[in-house]
Formats: sequence, structure tokens, C-alpha cells
Amino acid sequence: MEWQSRTELLLGKDKQERLKNANVLVVGLGGVGSYAVEQLVRAGIGNLLIIDGDSVHPSNRNRQLPALISTENLPKATVMEQRIKDINPDINLHIIQDFIKDKKIEALFDTHYDYIIDAIDTLSPKVFLIVNAVKNNIPIISSMGAGGKFDVSKIEITDISKTHNCKLARMVRKRLSKHGIKKGVTVVYSPEKINKDFVIPVEGEQNKKTTVGTISYMPATFGIFAAAHVIRRIANV
Repeated sequence: MEWQSRTELLLGKDKQERLKNANVLVVGLGGVGSYAVEQLVRAGIGNLLIIDGDSVHPSNRNRQLPALISTENLPKATVMEQRIKDINPDINLHIIQDFIKDKKIEALFDTHYDYIIDAIDTLSPKVFLIVNAVKNNIPIISSMGAGGKFDVSKIEITDISKTHNCKLARMVRKRLSKHGIKKGVTVVYSPEKINKDFVIPVEGEQNKKTTVGTISYMPATFGIFAAAHVIRRIANV
């Protein structure tokens, strides 16, 4: 296809075909997940399942791809669905508009995925998704905390066991260790320290007790790092 000609020029037909035949799952379509999805689609991933139960809020506009004035209160999953199909109408795309956990996560693994991107904000379903990916031998890259950070040069992809200066990574490590998982999970994270003034408590928010200040480019860069990792592994480049 003409729209993929630049990618094919870089990768060659065989590796482009690998991307077309690949099946990827992305859970969470916020600042990290939405940008990860876009990179996957533009690279030519042919089969994609995206999951998110949230709708667009005004506070999302500083960092999330689906968040516009015109999309406020619309489900992020359906906004991204329209965007994805406007990029590649031939993609085999499935969406789940739901906050998945427990049995719903286990049911996802009735299907085989070449890779999973975890961009979930909430700890319990995040850990449960990782545990099930490990159990089913499905490669996964999990996003740690992008909030409260500025320096993109500090972002890295590493094993969960090597993370530090990241509260979310610390909590994930602790939960995973209870399942006997201490290493072998790939993450995108930053060891940049967070100023405590950037974190405030909140009430009445689903699935969170605090809000962390964010800048436009940090969650997006986390998502791009995650997508790049997946694309390179699938295409073997």
C-alpha cells in the first residue's frame, strides 16, 4: 500500500509482513496507551485489540491523544477506534470498552497475542495482567509512572528488577514477588525523582487516591518507547 511505502522501504517486505500478521493487545488508552496504539497502527500492525473503560475528561487534554474539546465525555476506546480506522481502514481491530479485572483479564488469554502493552493506571488489574501474561508465556511491556517527571533522556526500557525511584514500579515489584515473579518482565520507566509538591490527594475519583502533575510529552514518550520495543521485537530489527 502506498501509505506504508516508507515503512516498507526501511524494513523490507518480509518484516513489514510480520507486522501485518501480528496480533497485539493494548490495555489502557490514556497518555501512554493512546500514543503507543498510534505508533503500532502507523507501523502496520495488522491485528489489534484495545481496551479502556474510561471517557475523555477535560483534564486529559494536556497529554492524551483522544482528548479534544470535541471528544469530551466520549469513550476513549471509540474515539481511538475512529482514529485508527482513519489511518488504516483494513486493520483487524477489536475494542473492549470496559475496566477489566480478574476473570475478564483471564478471558483475554483465550486468544494468542504476539505482544501486550500494559498501560493500566490501577495497580491490581495491572499486576494481574502481567501475571497472566507471564503464566501464558506472552511477551509484555509494562509502563511504569510517567507523572511528575520532565526529563525524556532518563526514560529507559529495562527489567522490572532493575527499576528504582519509581513508586509504581516498587508497588508492582512487591505484588509480583507474591506470585513468585521477581524478574523477566520488561518495563518502560524513568528513575527521575519526583518532587512531592507535584502530588495531591483527590476524592471522588475512580481507581485513584492521588493526582500527579504531568507534562504533555512524558506519557507520550513512554508510549512511543513501548510501541517501538514491540515493533522492533515483532519485525526482528
